[in-house]
Amino acid sequence: MSDDLQPITLLRGARDAAIPTQRLAAVRAGAHALRAELLAAAPVVGLRTCELVRVPYPTRYAFTGCFTGAPLTPPLIHIVNRMFVVRFQGHGGLKTLLFSPSDFEANAHTPFFARLARGGRMQPLVQRVLAPICATVPAWLATLGIAAEEVDYLSYDHLHTQDLRRWLAGPNPYFPNARLLVMRAEWQSAQGLLPPQADWYCPKGTQGIDPERVVQLDGDTLVGDGVALIHTPGHTRGNHSLVVHLGGELLVSSENGVSADAYRPAHSGLPAVRRYAAATGTEVILNGNTQESGLDQYLSMVLEATLAGPCPHDERFANVMPSSEFTPSRLAPRMAPAFLFGDRQFGTLA
Repeated sequence: MSDDLQPITLLRGARDAAIPTQRLAAVRAGAHALRAELLAAAPVVGLRTCELVRVPYPTRYAFTGCFTGAPLTPPLIHIVNRMFVVRFQGHGGLKTLLFSPSDFEANAHTPFFARLARGGRMQPLVQRVLAPICATVPAWLATLGIAAEEVDYLSYDHLHTQDLRRWLAGPNPYFPNARLLVMRAEWQSAQGLLPPQADWYCPKGTQGIDPERVVQLDGDTLVGDGVALIHTPGHTRGNHSLVVHLGGELLVSSENGVSADAYRPAHSGLPAVRRYAAATGTEVILNGNTQESGLDQYLSMVLEATLAGPCPHDERFANVMPSSEFTPSRLAPRMAPAFLFGDRQFGTLA
C-alpha cells in the first residue's frame, strides 16, 4: 500500500450483527464517530466538481420502488456525470485525485447504453437530447491548469460503465503517473461478471492495465489530509464513497443514490418518492440498476448521510452529492429534485 494510504478502523465489524436493526445502529454510531474524527483533522487544499455529460437513466432504477404503478411516469430521467478534482496534502507533498473521471466516449460501449443508442440510432439531434456533452476529462484539466502527469490517483465509487484503458493501459497511458484506487471486491468482480452485472460494465474496460498501477483496497482508507474512501457496499459489492473535508463540512459522494431526495425522501420534490417513504418508513431510496445487496446498500446510504451531516446550503438534506446526479431535463419535464447540488468549489487547485 502507498505511504499515503492508511486504514480506517472505526467502522470495522459494524455490519456483523445478525439482527438488521442492530447492524443499522452500529453503522450509524460508527459514522458519527468517523465524522467527528475527520472534521477534527486538516481539510483538503482544494476541490472542484466538473460536469462531463448527461445521460439517460431508467426512472425505475433511479428511485427503486417509488414509481411502481404510478401513472404517466417518464421512463427515463437525466443524470449528470461529474468528475471531482481533489488536491490534498499527502506523503511527500501535494497530491491530486480524480474521482469519477469518466471516458464517456468509450463508456458508450456499455451494453445497456449501446442498446439505447441503437434504438434511437443516435442522430445528432437525438444525441443532444439523450446525452448532451459538457466537456471531456482532458478539456477540464486543461481549463484547470492541471497536467496529466500531475495526477496521482484515479478512483470511481464503482466500475459500472467505466472504460479505463485510455487512462491507464498500454505503453503510453494518458495518466502516466496515476494509480487506480479500487476496492478489492470491485476489481475482482469486474474480472468475471454474471449477466445481470455485465449489462452495466464496459466490455474489456479493465483489460491491459499493469497490475502495479491498481491499488486494491480491503476497506475504509484515509488517502491523505481531508480525503477518505469508505467501503459502502450494496449497489455493487465493492462500492465505495468519497469523503472530502471542506473546512468544517464533509462532502460525501457515490452513486448509491442519484439525488439529494434519495437521502431525505420525506423532503423530496417528487410526490411518488414522498408517498413511498411515508408508506414504508424508509430512510433512503436506493439506486437499484443491479442492486447486488439491497440491505447492504440501505445501510451504506444511512452511513453516507450520517457521515456527511446536513448540507450547508439546505439543512433539510444530507451533504451527499451523487457522482451521477438526477437533474431536470426534457426527458422528464414534470420531474425535478427538491434540491440540486450543481457544481462545487473549495480552496485552490493551484
